Amino acid sequence: MIDLSVEKDEEAQPRPDDCDMLSAALCAFAPHDGNFDLAGGLLHVVRSTEVQSETTCVLSQPSICIVPQGAKQVTLADTTFEYDYRKMVVYSAAVPISIRVTQASKDAPYFCLVIPLHPEALHRLSAKVFPEGVPERKSSRAVYVKDANAGIISAANRMLTILTEQKDADLLVPHCIDEILIRLLRSKMGPEVLQIAQADSAIRKVSKAIGWINSHFQQPLSVDELASLAGMSVSAFHSHFKAVTALSPLQFQKRLRLQHARALLREGRAGVTTSALEAGYTSASQFSREYLREFGHPPSKELP
Repeated sequence: MIDLSVEKDEEAQPRPDDCDMLSAALCAFAPHDGNFDLAGGLLHVVRSTEVQSETTCVLSQPSICIVPQGAKQVTLADTTFEYDYRKMVVYSAAVPISIRVTQASKDAPYFCLVIPLHPEALHRLSAKVFPEGVPERKSSRAVYVKDANAGIISAANRMLTILTEQKDADLLVPHCIDEILIRLLRSKMGPEVLQIAQADSAIRKVSKAIGWINSHFQQPLSVDELASLAGMSVSAFHSHFKAVTALSPLQFQKRLRLQHARALLREGRAGVTTSALEAGYTSASQFSREYLREFGHPPSKELP
């Protein structure tokens, strides 16, 4: 089971008033339910006014997720956690997760501000944050949960104010993002998150294999070839892959295949057998068994 214990920082948690301010600012950029890109794709906002009765399967991306209002439940492999304005989540790799909004209403929508994490930006800032070298890393994980901190929320509020005023936003917003990243690197999880930017880190090496599986999940999987792609021995690759994703490579591939098939079925684009084949299965009966085990009902139930 993956370790999702909350990282405790000494920085003060954000005040409710600051979270309310951030929610109001996000409401202006996300006037209805859905996903919205801000600042030319530098930021993303998710809004929902409804509590979800079932989970949605998505592929996480390296990012910081801040929820100033509402709450969300996230499941990675066999571990589930929930976060709201009191916590923030950092994803360090692209892994299949299940999400469900658990607190939302028309009067108080769920909002999530997503700030993508790019290796180049983290690498550039690491020399300033750690001029004497990066502290020792404790672990390599795909998901980190930490207490929300007032500094990051304050920086996010200033950033949204700049976007609202639309004055020199293209120049100033990147600086606000840098401040948020610096505060993240200064936190206790900073050295672990910085692995995204380090070429020799387990996160970067495993991410190469994750990228291949994400792009070729329908194809047969060779663990030996994935280990070679990651630049690791087979035993080390297995160990690091499981530590980062909480799944074996084959389990990871299966999760992607089932999610892809589920989308095909729900959108009415294919029947059960065709969905199984398009997801990479050679046996419709095996697909049905694994689908039932994963989602709790047969694939035929998804058909419109």
